[in-house]
Amino acid sequence: MKLISINSGFFKLDGGAMFGVVPKRMWQKLSTPDENNLCTWAMRCLLIDTGERKILVDTGIGTKQDPKFRSHFIPWGQDVFLQDLAAKGYRAEDITDVLLTHLHFDHVGGAIQLDAKGNPEPTFPKARYWSNPLHFAWAERPNAREAASFLKENFMPLRDWGLLEMIDPSDKDVEWLPGIRLRFVNGHTEAMMLPIIDTPEGSVVYCADLIPSAWHIRMPYIMAYDVRPLETLREKEFLLDEAVDGNYTLLFEHDPIRESGRVVRDQNGAVILDS
Repeated sequence: MKLISINSGFFKLDGGAMFGVVPKRMWQKLSTPDENNLCTWAMRCLLIDTGERKILVDTGIGTKQDPKFRSHFIPWGQDVFLQDLAAKGYRAEDITDVLLTHLHFDHVGGAIQLDAKGNPEPTFPKARYWSNPLHFAWAERPNAREAASFLKENFMPLRDWGLLEMIDPSDKDVEWLPGIRLRFVNGHTEAMMLPIIDTPEGSVVYCADLIPSAWHIRMPYIMAYDVRPLETLREKEFLLDEAVDGNYTLLFEHDPIRESGRVVRDQNGAVILDS
């Protein structure tokens, strides 16, 4: 099994929203904001090559949104998504499965592209796309807090085209495919899925928006975007304890600098990134 990081570009989000209750005087030492308080974030996808299957986890923001939308988030580099895939030795047609951790625009936007005539089409024409019924229903009828994050043109066509498969949620890890478990977490949004991949070197967790960057390992660092921040706190603590004990590798989807890392306990018992 091969695990390959795929770059789908960068975008900007408000630093206060990304770091929640943490004061700016603290978080700006980690991520320097611009004059509009915006910080740069990656959109890092994961390709899992099992030999038989080529599985892409998340798809970034895509290229089909209009200039007004783009002006809010200032995305760049997303046009190299398929080029980076090709540079790693894969074509869009090689992808057999696309696992969507959740349907916020920066995770699902690249699942659909526009053809030469401006009509939507699946970016990965031979793939099955995967979500779960709890989250899909949540995204289809969004609450006011998340409505701007769920753009129906990013995911409803997948259902209408018959390309969308559903995974039954559980309060325990679900074996999706041999060597790949899914964990359902509910702090950031309803039933977000975290893939946990078993490799000969140990387990690897694609953290999605539970721990979007290495900076978010610290317990109070929880995004203001999360619909249930105390649940995020509990879910993050559980995963980090497990990661220390199991020597897991954590993959950070939005960290603009650090792609992955392992965690340890410091002399005070707090979980920190292993240098």
